[in-house]
Amino acid sequence: MAGVFGKIFVGIYVEIKRSDGRIHQAMVTSLHEDNESVTVEWIENGDTKGKEIDLESIFALNPDVAPEEEIPQSPEAPLPPSSITKTSKVPKTRRITAIPKPENAPRENRAAAVGTTRARPSQHSQAAEPPPPSITPQPAVKETLMQQQNGNTLSRKKSNCVKEVERLQEQREKRRLQQQELREKRAQEVDVNLPNYEIMCMIRDFRASLDYRPLTSNDAIEEHRICVCVRARPLNKKELSVKDLDVITIPSKDVVMVHEPKQKVDLTRYLENQTFRFDYAFDKNSTNEMVYRFTAQPLVETIFERGMATCFAYGQTGSGKTHTMGGDFSGKNQDCSKGIYALAARDVFLMLKKPVYKKLDLQVFATFFEIYSGKVFDLLNRKTKLRVLEDGKQQVQVVGLQEREVKCTEDVLKLIEMGNSCRTSGQTSANAHSSRSHAVFQIILRRRGKMHGKFSLIDLAGNERGADTSSADRQTRLEGAEINKSLLALKECIRALGRNKPHTPFRASKLTQVLRDSFIGENSRTCMIATISPGMASCENTLNTLRYANRVKEFGISPSDIPFSQSGGGGGRSELSPTYEMKHLTMDPAAGFECHQEGNITQLEVLEAQWGVGSSPQRDDLKLLCEQNEEEVSPQLFTFHEVVSQLVEMEEQVLEDHRAVFQESIRWLEDEKVLLEMTEEVDYDVESYATQLEQILDQKIDILTELRDKVKSFRCALQEEEQASKQITPKRPRAL
Repeated sequence: MAGVFGKIFVGIYVEIKRSDGRIHQAMVTSLHEDNESVTVEWIENGDTKGKEIDLESIFALNPDVAPEEEIPQSPEAPLPPSSITKTSKVPKTRRITAIPKPENAPRENRAAAVGTTRARPSQHSQAAEPPPPSITPQPAVKETLMQQQNGNTLSRKKSNCVKEVERLQEQREKRRLQQQELREKRAQEVDVNLPNYEIMCMIRDFRASLDYRPLTSNDAIEEHRICVCVRARPLNKKELSVKDLDVITIPSKDVVMVHEPKQKVDLTRYLENQTFRFDYAFDKNSTNEMVYRFTAQPLVETIFERGMATCFAYGQTGSGKTHTMGGDFSGKNQDCSKGIYALAARDVFLMLKKPVYKKLDLQVFATFFEIYSGKVFDLLNRKTKLRVLEDGKQQVQVVGLQEREVKCTEDVLKLIEMGNSCRTSGQTSANAHSSRSHAVFQIILRRRGKMHGKFSLIDLAGNERGADTSSADRQTRLEGAEINKSLLALKECIRALGRNKPHTPFRASKLTQVLRDSFIGENSRTCMIATISPGMASCENTLNTLRYANRVKEFGISPSDIPFSQSGGGGGRSELSPTYEMKHLTMDPAAGFECHQEGNITQLEVLEAQWGVGSSPQRDDLKLLCEQNEEEVSPQLFTFHEVVSQLVEMEEQVLEDHRAVFQESIRWLEDEKVLLEMTEEVDYDVESYATQLEQILDQKIDILTELRDKVKSFRCALQEEEQASKQITPKRPRAL
């Protein structure tokens, strides 16, 4: 076996050649004598990889570890087998190989076992032939010199092998000492009294084994109809003041790793390293210009080609959505010129100057509105409430939305500042100043009054709002339910766009209903920027954001495409994000849904008969939406969404009926005034007065009774919403 493998042994580092042509070192872990190959392993991007390579390829790249019998083929010391097989050799050489000294035998055995077994018969045969006495003394001297030379050669070869092994051992020992010194130095620099010091050390050691290849501005921009990317911000002042840990690692241009702290039953802490892959991953050093270059800038040309482009910023409040879309913050002041809004507007006006588009005589308009709790408000017109309706051609129209014509980027910046000052915000369970609404800024190209293209830039509400459906405050619950529903609908609409599905459930939420034209048509392109916070305190919201973004574009991604298959950081299993929700289901979804329907079927029938909301397209899309997300939407949450949808529809009808009653009351007052003026006459017709007054009162009673009944039903729906919210079981991963 030693003769076949030469100087190769388990633990030695050799050069290997990869299938893509790269050559690097790897460690030999096992030897296979049956097929003359070896197994090697190496660490790449934090993962241990290995392969089996034949000996010929190893010897070709590593000639210094080839078998020894292949090297000493020189005329000074021919091997014993050659003196036997070839009879044409001179007698002098035969005598040298025929009378070896006993102490050289082990070297021959070590050098080549086959040679020693053949040398023994030749010794007996040559000993039987007495050499000529006249030439015996001189050849003996030469024989001794030749043997000394051979011995020196063998010892020199042995020393080279030993030196190589000793050199590798010395390097290994040096590396171990350096790592130990580095660990001791870091331990001195860090306060070991930190509550998460152990977790910090585990994260630091894990990052030390990674090969970092972040995204740079020199990387090529890929064409995507649906582009999903992630941006991580640095730790802010508040997180640094409480000594929060950075649990986000972005080792390459498309990979994000989350080091989730876990705790075993015996209170042992460990890391669960969860890996996600997207089109692009931007680390904390990335600027808004760089993010824009890879995400929204490729979409600008789409609107000049009569297309619809959409760019979303999604994530937890405080993760950098508004910073990415609106621009840099300096205290409470925002520099809107460095956000994606302004950068996109700048490129639009630059494209207008190109000869191919200048001849089209295009005009640029801008709109800015927000969607709050299922209602639309115009941010450029004193937050006027708008109505979203479908016309006869099934085109969604936002009635009353103002479009402002803009001539340059400065005009766009003024509109953005005006709209941002009016946007709704409030407190949530995750942030004291959460964006409670979706802000939609649209750049519209028109040619002779007709729409040529539209670019919608959306700063979504903080996604932690979607988890506030069990809040004690009804307004917070309704906001959370609407945000939750709109984000689910948005995800399914983007998935339907990517898969070319025949039906897009855009009616399930007001957000997707307004953006309907962006999800329909072959010339529609979408980009989502998921922003995440790096702190360990935000780990749960960060994972929710990454899982949402992963499910938007999980099609076309196989586990083999994931560059890192993590070992769990102590968990001992690989975590791929599409499998995260299954452990939270504690009951059979179908059974739970049937039970709920049976318990409320009478009340739903009454509502459907009275209000006529049983078979609306909105509810059909909502049902389809929840069926497509059974893992994320529990039966209780689906019931809650259904109740909230009915509540919103009933609220709209109550408000419309109240306005109608108010207008009718004005007419009644005028009629009553006429009647009272008639009674001031001396000879007025009493019977006519009584008849007209009775008619007015009957009308009042009928209309007011109908309105009162609807208000009663609306109050019942409010109580039903409160009961449904109490039955929701949280499906969040348990925090450390």
